[in-house]
Amino acid sequence: MSGYHWHLECSECDATAEPHGLHTVCECGAPWLVQYHSAPDPKTRSKYLERPWCMWRYREWLPLRAEDRPVTLGEGATPMVPAAELSKDLGLERLWIKDEALNATGSFKARGLSAAITRAALGGANLFTVPTAGNAGVATSAYGKRAGIPVRVWAPRSTPDTILRQIEVFGAHLELIDGHIGDCGKLAQAYSREHEGFDMSTLREPYRIEGKKTMGLEIAEQLGWKLPDSIVYPTGGGTGLIGMWKAFRELRDAGWIADDQRPKLFSVQSAGCAPVVKAYEAGADRPEPWPNPETVAFGLRVPGPLGGRLILRGLKDTGGSAVAVSDEALSEGSCDLAGLGIDACPEGGATLAALKVLMDRGEINKGESVVLFNTGAGWLYR
Repeated sequence: MSGYHWHLECSECDATAEPHGLHTVCECGAPWLVQYHSAPDPKTRSKYLERPWCMWRYREWLPLRAEDRPVTLGEGATPMVPAAELSKDLGLERLWIKDEALNATGSFKARGLSAAITRAALGGANLFTVPTAGNAGVATSAYGKRAGIPVRVWAPRSTPDTILRQIEVFGAHLELIDGHIGDCGKLAQAYSREHEGFDMSTLREPYRIEGKKTMGLEIAEQLGWKLPDSIVYPTGGGTGLIGMWKAFRELRDAGWIADDQRPKLFSVQSAGCAPVVKAYEAGADRPEPWPNPETVAFGLRVPGPLGGRLILRGLKDTGGSAVAVSDEALSEGSCDLAGLGIDACPEGGATLAALKVLMDRGEINKGESVVLFNTGAGWLYR
């Protein structure tokens, strides 16, 4: 197809597909992944300094043709906040908080939905459906409005009121249910099939990962094209962790970094919903659905992530692992981050709680450089 510099490959079987039109999942049921035909030369690094500071500065690494214009609200370009005193207390060389709360719509979801809605709009979508634990519903509603395409959102009735009001402010049709995000997903997919909509569920289209991987590209640029020893990331659906794993592999394959520069990736979940942790500890290749998920960290309340197999592959490939923390510990972590001036969501607090556990276990050592992710704004939960 003229102008496309990528194609799609199934993450589990040998199937491939051309990128034109609208894509959901492979016939085998697994997510598609974007594979690029070439990569930028490392000598071109300096040209990024001439571009606007947003995620689309990396357009050669993204699924965007020369004539395409992204659906954007200025997403990306979030700060790496040094935590010098906390780093010293823990005995780390350097500690940063990557604060995704400063994205458009208040969370990291803005990156993925900007990329996904850009490609879906160019592919001919005329209605978006999405299940949400909170932030994905806000971002889909905002970017759908930006694209001029209607959005229908299904959310658990227990979702914080502030998030629900944000969804409605952007004009989406909101339906609340008694259940979790998996139940919402079934309704969103059924409605999409019946009304010829396009389902924006996590990993049921190929491009949210591409937006999320820009978190990894940004970390590399912000640290002078070097990478930290470890990244601790809160994991619900897992597109952010998968996206960064993909970004670091692409940087390595293009000669921008060495293989031994790739950081260890650590997945953090709540003890009340920890399918990835359970699978990792059992040595399984994919998680089993978690019964009765319960946690105050709504973004971690994902009982059966479609990308579970990819998450586990990313952890093992980078020498990382998975850890579960209690709601009490993650809430305390949010308060500790507030002491640094960061209005952290519960999921962000989980990464600090997990860092302490991982150091106690010896999986992250003193003297390492570490990045924690705050994936969203705390005010959205209040």
